[in-house]
Amino acid sequence: MKANLATALYHALLAPSVASDVDGRYRGPDNAVHSATGFTFRSTFSLWDTFRAEHPLLTILQPPATTTDVVRSLVASQQESPFGILPVWQYQGRETWTMIGYHAVPVIADAYLKGIGGFDAKQALDAMVASANYGPYGGLADYKRLGYVPIDKEPEAASKTVEYAYDDWTIAQMAKKMGRADIAATFEKRAQNWRNGFDVKTGWVRARLSTGAFREPFDPVSIKYGSDYTEGNAWQYSWFMPQDEGGLVTALGGDAKTVAKLDAMFNYDDSKLDYSGSEDIAGLIGQYIHGNEPSHSVAYLYSYAGAPWRTEERLKQIVDSQYKPTPEGLAGNDDLGQMSAWLVFTGLGFYPVTPGSLQYVIGRPFVDRATLALPNGKRFTVVADGLSDAHPYVGRVLLDGAPLTRGYITHAEIMAGGELRFTMQATPDKTRATAPADRPFSMTPYPH
Repeated sequence: MKANLATALYHALLAPSVASDVDGRYRGPDNAVHSATGFTFRSTFSLWDTFRAEHPLLTILQPPATTTDVVRSLVASQQESPFGILPVWQYQGRETWTMIGYHAVPVIADAYLKGIGGFDAKQALDAMVASANYGPYGGLADYKRLGYVPIDKEPEAASKTVEYAYDDWTIAQMAKKMGRADIAATFEKRAQNWRNGFDVKTGWVRARLSTGAFREPFDPVSIKYGSDYTEGNAWQYSWFMPQDEGGLVTALGGDAKTVAKLDAMFNYDDSKLDYSGSEDIAGLIGQYIHGNEPSHSVAYLYSYAGAPWRTEERLKQIVDSQYKPTPEGLAGNDDLGQMSAWLVFTGLGFYPVTPGSLQYVIGRPFVDRATLALPNGKRFTVVADGLSDAHPYVGRVLLDGAPLTRGYITHAEIMAGGELRFTMQATPDKTRATAPADRPFSMTPYPH
């Protein structure tokens, strides 16, 4: 496992890369040459992948100035874009238009909310709002008008609706902290648009027509290029509302039904499915697809339904089957560090399900000891007493010697340095971090 983690850490630090010359000049999205003043221009942003864990990891491992460079590079690109929007998937300063969403937004918001400065916050927020309001991009005009992206106007509409809603929530969080109540209210409301794509009758996130009807026929396991979903299907995307997983638990009918649906996803018999003609569909565990990013937070969602010990079981299943220190040791494309960042976080025992919440959901560690040399000069150590295949469950968690009974740790607690100590055991503890008050962040309350 140590070889896996060391390899993952190396991969996670390869990008974003410096894209400016020694004199600060770089080629921007308008194909013109610009000069970076006071920062280093960085590029190669696979943002649909990396907003999830890669960028949050870099806020812990790298000096704040590096993240500042990233934010200033994103904002500079928005200023220089012919469309006035932040990068979607930028390679060496040029836009490729690969993937969906406006996921530079959570990268900027997460950095700002973590107290990383050195950039013009007002200019950054303006760039975020401009991107979220650019109607010609990805069905945004209809999204703003209807509250969802209609599938008869835009492909992959079900995915776009829920991804836009999460991005909107991060805009609201940054605006709120900046005292921009008007912007915060607008985007807090938009953050609930995931509900407009959720079919309460079937329990799936689905594509809707302009008329409001859900598109038929519907097959939750179908994966086709340019269909209702982006490199996935309803099984993966019906969990993507990281800003409001408590709302999803309620919509699914409570904790037990949510756990049952999660189990059905992992236990699905995929032996008769043929996804060979689909992009990046690899690393299947039932309908969980670790080789592609929409699944990456799903194992942690048991904790939102009051069953963190089930998260512990699924994480071991994923780590054991999806990572090896060999040439074929990754289930899919590393996607500029996201696959590797998932393993680094998971190996340490926590994961950023909702960047922008300043929380990391506690899972279970996979190394008996690891120390992070934090950029502020402090050290944060994770210890797992009794860790072995015979002891896969977390019995007790201590933060600096005091019991940590909730199911998450905060960014401030990590950056303060200290020790997170796990006591591992053979059987699951079915009481730890199960109460609604001890569960990770959600926009709307958990059901009682």
